[in-house]
Amino acid sequence: MGVVQEFKEFAVKGNVVDMAVGVVIGGLASISGAIYGALFIQFVLGIPGGIGAEADQLLHLLRTAQRLFGTDLEWSVLAAGRHQMALCTHAALLGGNVRVGMEDSLWIGSGKLAESNAQQVTKVRQILEGLGLEIAGPDEAREILALKGGDKVNF
Repeated sequence: MGVVQEFKEFAVKGNVVDMAVGVVIGGLASISGAIYGALFIQFVLGIPGGIGAEADQLLHLLRTAQRLFGTDLEWSVLAAGRHQMALCTHAALLGGNVRVGMEDSLWIGSGKLAESNAQQVTKVRQILEGLGLEIAGPDEAREILALKGGDKVNF
């Protein structure tokens, strides 16, 4: 079984992780829609050797993806290290989704280690709701991302 068929059978959403503009330009077009459903781009910023965790870098990645694939795409930001909350806030204000967790950053604030993933999720939720943004619940997130849900996958 090929990788595309395997992705479809196990209902994994096609997720392209982008650490450099070249991945958007050179790689996304070849798999857009080929794996499963609509394209979902997760921009990864702040990884050593990758693109910097800066708002202008995020905007460049987003505008490049929009030029190539249109403005009706789902996307998210993963910002490593101390830039996690700020860059996720920028992403949400630009219409994107956010991802936080201790696998990306150990920090909850300046010089303060996070106690859990839940603490980071609570903080980003408070920030975004404070800006008047709505947070999707699990069912709504599955619908937005065209995911089947754990009870409908084949593993």
